[in-house]
Amino acid sequence: MQEAARGQEAAAHPTTNEPPTTNEPPTRRPGYAQTFAVPEFRAVFAAHALSLLGVIVSEIALSVLVYDLTGSPLLSALTFALGFLPYVVGGTLLAGVADRFPARRVLVVCDLVCAACVALMVAPGAGIGLLLILRCALAVVSPVFQGTRMATLADILGDGDLFVLGRSLLRIVSQSALLVGYGLGGLLLTVVTPRHALLITVGTFVASAVLLRAGTAHRPARTGAQAGQGGQGALVGDSLRGARRVLAHPRVRALLLLFWIPPMFAVVPEALAAPYADALGAGSTGLGLLMCALPVGTIAGELYAGSRLRPATRERIALPLVCATLLPYVGYALRPGLTASLLLLLVSGAGSAYTLGLDQWFVRAVPEELRGRAMTLLTAGLMTIQGVGMALAGVAAQFAGVRTAVAGAGVLGTVCCALLALGARRTEGRDRADHDMTDR
Repeated sequence: MQEAARGQEAAAHPTTNEPPTTNEPPTRRPGYAQTFAVPEFRAVFAAHALSLLGVIVSEIALSVLVYDLTGSPLLSALTFALGFLPYVVGGTLLAGVADRFPARRVLVVCDLVCAACVALMVAPGAGIGLLLILRCALAVVSPVFQGTRMATLADILGDGDLFVLGRSLLRIVSQSALLVGYGLGGLLLTVVTPRHALLITVGTFVASAVLLRAGTAHRPARTGAQAGQGGQGALVGDSLRGARRVLAHPRVRALLLLFWIPPMFAVVPEALAAPYADALGAGSTGLGLLMCALPVGTIAGELYAGSRLRPATRERIALPLVCATLLPYVGYALRPGLTASLLLLLVSGAGSAYTLGLDQWFVRAVPEELRGRAMTLLTAGLMTIQGVGMALAGVAAQFAGVRTAVAGAGVLGTVCCALLALGARRTEGRDRADHDMTDR
């Protein structure tokens, strides 16, 4: 979802990895409002909100539909799980799409493919097998779409602070959707049937495609027109080679791990919220609060860091924050009540503001010709490892109890984050040197 700058905007937001130069004295630092001054970003933002709405509605409606067809809680839960697992397939085998073809075309086609998959779910007679296969197809396409959008965001906003703020805004919308989206989706199903609700998803995906096609500019493929030739085998091979090239950069590899590993531990309280609320005797209200606390903290932290801190400050505090963000989980060992647990989750969520610093380092470290597949790998790894974290949280809680599992995630996660931060610190200054190795 993104692309299109004309004249002055194209000059104001360069698409190279070199910082813009100017003879004018520096003005006030960019803010969130300045991202909306770029017409292409407005289109990307609106398309993101629409497609996110469609995803939320489809997840709820499809889960209810599967349960209505089968009466099986397991298959209903599996419908949600399938939203995580196929990410690794699309993120590795199809990552080359993001750089082999023009970005706008990739984004529009991905939206239309998703719309077609959901439309098939609505078809009369669609059985449980077909529904689950189509759910997997959506999850395979998703990392390609998100990775391409992230890469193109750097073309639209430049690879400086506006890019970081644009990424932050998209994350804030996603976190906000966790707070209100599922509740509104549940209300929707009291008015319409699950299949009719899925029709809304078709409309949101089509609307997103229209916005991206009309509101963003055409840009050529990053790896040249010849890279788009060849069949599926050529695409898979190119995607795997691209993944190896991305992971061959020590700096990029260190930053990817910093993006991936903390969320694997961060999802533990969310995964165990239901049994923890039950242990506290907090009921459904307590469960809802526990599920909301982490996203609220994340939104607050990102908004503060994006609007109040300078880019250099955000980069300076990124590694200390990533080392501290999971420490509040250790407080679960003290058997806190509901209020104290919510405060621990809020503080931990606020610590995730470290991602703004990582965003700046990552876009600076990745060679431009690999940007699309690097962003796709980042997205696929992030979603996959969160699914792994949820599964491991359940295993740990089964043997050690919920509080011990969360506190253990805090201790082990903090140790891992500290080691990863040291590794990232050792790779500082490798950004440009790594670029020179791209063709080796």
